[in-house]
Amino acid sequence: IAATVTLNEAEEYPHFVNEQYLHRRDALCDGLARIGWEIDKPKGTMFVWAPIPEPYADMGSLEFAKFLVTEADVATSPGVGFGKGGEGFVRFAREHGIVLVHDFAYSDTAFDGYRPPSILEVPGAKEVAVEFYTLTKSYSMAGWRVAFMVGNAEVVAALTKLKSYLDYGTFQPIQIASIVALNEAPDYPKEVNEIYQSRRNALCDGLNRIGWQVTPPKGTMFVWAPIPEPYAEMGSLEFAKFLVTDAEVATSPGVGFGKGGEGFVRFALIENEQRIGQAVRNLRRSLTKLG
Repeated sequence: IAATVTLNEAEEYPHFVNEQYLHRRDALCDGLARIGWEIDKPKGTMFVWAPIPEPYADMGSLEFAKFLVTEADVATSPGVGFGKGGEGFVRFAREHGIVLVHDFAYSDTAFDGYRPPSILEVPGAKEVAVEFYTLTKSYSMAGWRVAFMVGNAEVVAALTKLKSYLDYGTFQPIQIASIVALNEAPDYPKEVNEIYQSRRNALCDGLNRIGWQVTPPKGTMFVWAPIPEPYAEMGSLEFAKFLVTDAEVATSPGVGFGKGGEGFVRFALIENEQRIGQAVRNLRRSLTKLG
């Protein structure tokens, strides 16, 4: 009932939220520009990807992010992942009393023998880090938001206490279904993984056959494809529009995920191999500039 009322009577609310983010984006980007840090304003999302200013470029994103949080009390995300085992992140968290949180949603979704690393594998990580595991991807329970957290005992206890104040817990039948899934179907994530791997192969092999060179990803349910050179000048947004209108294939423009995503479109592996084959045929018909 609540959802129905929201959809029927608060249709303007997303516009209100969007305006709030727009004001925040302008305040941040305009403020940075005033102090000499020039940044292109993003056209979407709730994040701003900022190039490291030239005088600090040799620090690299991780060291520059450390500098900002220690010298300016401003927290940002460095534009790198865990790197080699995440030792640097764990060391930084320990030195500055920061809790490191790893969202491990795709822990079971990996291909060709690759195993996604857990931050808790890093020596000393349990002192400063926690990790979230979700049934959304591995057990096909998207939307039900069933997850658990492991790691630093004090942080886990704090979240437990906080949750006891904020809500009454997930709908019990969903909790019971989750318990049954974890106890009685431990191999199900492997079945799901095989499905995604088959779809990945169908898409990447198909794109490569028509001249769109794509490197198969080692994990997740997405394929990030570089825009083919003959269409590169379009940019990811216009290229995605072209694909959906001319080829009837929907992708996500990379720029929607930040400046670093420009030059790519993202495919989601949510259709079966037959539908993927149809998409590839449509792309071959539309992308006439491919060799």
